[in-house]
Amino acid sequence: MGPRALILLTASSLAAAGCVQTRQFADVEFQPPQGDYDLIVMRPYVSVGSITTGGLVEPREEWTERARAHIIEALREQQAGRGGRTMILENRAGVQGMSEQQVADLERLFQAVGSAIAVHRYARVTLPTKRRGLDWTLGEDAVAFGRATGMDYALFLQAEDAHASSGRTAIQVLGIVGCVIGFCAPQAGAGQSAFASLVDLRTGEVVWFNVLQAGSQLPGVAFGDLRTREGAAQMVERLIGRMRAGRNVRNRSD
Repeated sequence: MGPRALILLTASSLAAAGCVQTRQFADVEFQPPQGDYDLIVMRPYVSVGSITTGGLVEPREEWTERARAHIIEALREQQAGRGGRTMILENRAGVQGMSEQQVADLERLFQAVGSAIAVHRYARVTLPTKRRGLDWTLGEDAVAFGRATGMDYALFLQAEDAHASSGRTAIQVLGIVGCVIGFCAPQAGAGQSAFASLVDLRTGEVVWFNVLQAGSQLPGVAFGDLRTREGAAQMVERLIGRMRAGRNVRNRSD
């Protein structure tokens, strides 16, 4: 699922007034890492854009880079309080024993698998070959990555954020005014979608996954702004901070 796709999923699945939803999935035997473990946090995929008057999302590079820096900072602070030895990967050249191309290939593999999990588990586009719970893997590529880095787990994160332009805000206002006179046509505004995944690098299996979706059709209402430190920290906490054991995960929103 590429840039803007999760934003569209948000717009189609959230209530008109807006809300924030998360939903975890995990292997039933999964336990959050604790004690003596090594975790690598992969460089997050981030895209932040502006919603045009017509409803299209135009990526903004400056916003994206600012948001990524804040997310990495939030991940570093969040993981520091969980114990274990954690390495935060800020660029693809930071992994000894792996080329930048190999790291890029693993990132793209996660994006494909993670997007499939998000659509299958959250949007309920059922795949008959997938059992209840988690049944996904990054395969031998992840195992080879674990051997090369000496890490036990890899944490992947993908986040997309969109903010209404002035023209789009005006359209939202008109839509709400129409509701007053009997022609109700609310328009999607700010939207944020993200998912995170913990991969066991000893087996390549995806052992935990969480989806976050937030959106609003009310002008000026947003649910966190990844361009700010506070918004990035809030998103990381919502997405990763409430990680639960597999037996405690329920197929419901948190």
